[in-house]
Amino acid sequence: MNNQFIHKTLLFAVFFAFSLSSQAQQPAATTNYDPHLAFSPLFYTQNGNEYRSASGYPGPKYWQNRADYNISANLDDKTNTVSGTVTITYKNNSPDQLPYLWLQLDQNLFDQNSRGGKLIKAGSRYGARGEKVNGGYTITGLAVSKKSKALKFTSITEDTRMQIRLEDPMAANGDLITIKMDFSFAIPINGSDRMGHLATKNGEIYTIAQWFPRLCVYDDVIGWNTLPYWGASEFYCEYGDVNFSVTAPADHILMGSGELLNPQDVFTPEQLKRWNAAKQSDKTVAIRTAEEVLDPKSRPAKDKLTWKFRMENTRDVAWASSKSFVLDAAKINLPSGKKSLAVSAQPVESNGADAYGRGVEFVKASIEHYSGKWFEYPYPMAVNIASNISGMEYPGIVFCGWKAKKASVWGVIDHEFGHTWFPMIVGSNERKFGWMDEGFNTFINGLSTDAFNNGEFKGKKTNLQAAAKFVSDPNKEFIMLTPDAMVEQNIGINLYAKPGWGLDLLRQQILGEDRFDYAFKNYIKHWAFKHPTPYDFFRSMENGAGEDLSWFWKGWFLENWKMDQAITSVTPSKTGGAITGYQIVVSNLEKMPMPIILQIKTASGKTDMIKIPVDVWMRNKSWTIDYPATEEVVSAELDPEKVLPDINPANNTWSK
Repeated sequence: MNNQFIHKTLLFAVFFAFSLSSQAQQPAATTNYDPHLAFSPLFYTQNGNEYRSASGYPGPKYWQNRADYNISANLDDKTNTVSGTVTITYKNNSPDQLPYLWLQLDQNLFDQNSRGGKLIKAGSRYGARGEKVNGGYTITGLAVSKKSKALKFTSITEDTRMQIRLEDPMAANGDLITIKMDFSFAIPINGSDRMGHLATKNGEIYTIAQWFPRLCVYDDVIGWNTLPYWGASEFYCEYGDVNFSVTAPADHILMGSGELLNPQDVFTPEQLKRWNAAKQSDKTVAIRTAEEVLDPKSRPAKDKLTWKFRMENTRDVAWASSKSFVLDAAKINLPSGKKSLAVSAQPVESNGADAYGRGVEFVKASIEHYSGKWFEYPYPMAVNIASNISGMEYPGIVFCGWKAKKASVWGVIDHEFGHTWFPMIVGSNERKFGWMDEGFNTFINGLSTDAFNNGEFKGKKTNLQAAAKFVSDPNKEFIMLTPDAMVEQNIGINLYAKPGWGLDLLRQQILGEDRFDYAFKNYIKHWAFKHPTPYDFFRSMENGAGEDLSWFWKGWFLENWKMDQAITSVTPSKTGGAITGYQIVVSNLEKMPMPIILQIKTASGKTDMIKIPVDVWMRNKSWTIDYPATEEVVSAELDPEKVLPDINPANNTWSK
């Protein structure tokens, strides 16, 4: 989901210009630092097991359940409603019998009596945002069967969850059950900034998500994951195949997740020709131009059309429909040699060269970058929709703010498609751990933005000292909270910026690019289309990089520890009246340890940069750096490039 805290990657190179010898010394300043707390060996309280390995990867008996969906739906643009029928095939791969099933009914958030509606404050980004919509599902015709035989059950609906209570439980290790129901709901204008509809001068734009009842995840961590949809927290879904069709007015163009199965039925002959040409083109091909939007000949002469899609091994699907769409497309080249299709649909108001007229270019560049850097894009299309949703991601389709311009267009498209990797490929639990997708995505966005078009939108480096001072305020809370439990204004910090900065720190200052990238790629590879926890991530990074990072996870992710290093003394050493070196004492004054980065300047203008690993803080509260020199040192400065989260730079400098 889009956020104003899209950070830029920290870049800093450290060079060793000489050999150093160092020794421990008693602290010279009052300190809150406790090395035994920071480096306690008892960070992990549970051992690995056959389901989740101590390496941080899935174990030999890892399992997850599966939900396949067949959906037939209708869009009514007169009443702004969606109605349909969903058939769910649910497979219990767990070693447990399941006497009941839980389903997610996220549209019920927009019922005026919902729990989330009572929780969300006026002016919030979430909920119905003040609209008095008669929202929520109407569900009828609920049936449960096994091998075409009807099963006995009862059901209850509690807010955004439905429980189906089976007379006979599902068997373990592969039992299948089929659930079928009819559903309908009124579309809110802006549903938690994730779905809705927008009036433009040429027609309404519908962005439809959280639109069909979905299975809750049953996992080996807590069993059924049944947290309500309160608005701020996003989603946790099972993987499976989804076949869906949507019938809409024929003057609409409708784009959805997955592969469009029947383009010959829904495009004009000329549009079909252009659609097929786009699949072979690295340059943007206009399927329907801005000039054609109001031309009746640009759509088939029918009353309604049914658009059919299929998406395999996905956690969700979404779609968008409008008669106002300009439609562009081009080929995406993937590392394996496979191809995908970049698509952008936007109203004429958003179609300029400084806006979504470059949408396909941005989609293509983003997908190709992440595919080459981390893991190959798995879907047949990547569709951008310009709408009244400021930024929201779904598998193979994203909704982006229609008024964005220039760098903001790149930023929102790149961010939302970055979510393909987190959480669409790596299927973390967003409802509990929003930072595992937003923060990781914010991190990879920094690298992609630096790389795009020779740095066209590359921004300034983050001043991490200033950022750390801001987030160190206890009122800013900390990362390891569910989004719904955070003060809303802190979500941008704790889900996006701070975890993104944390990965930058690991990559640039603690592990180095090679070790970080190797461990991070393996985390993605092993957890692709699976459900990792935070501790799976921590373990996988430590094992892949060969480094105990418990001090870092503890201080940066679990707590909101401050970092404050200080130069507490600079003393020359002399032999026979001649300078032979300096002893520079650095003290750690707050709870968070970090490497030491020290810049030293001498009278002749020579500058040296010294980096001391974090290990020195395992049993010390201060550290003396012996700097060999035959001339006078005129200044010393900790972290001159501001790449460490030091909250008090005032004590970072010394000068003669």
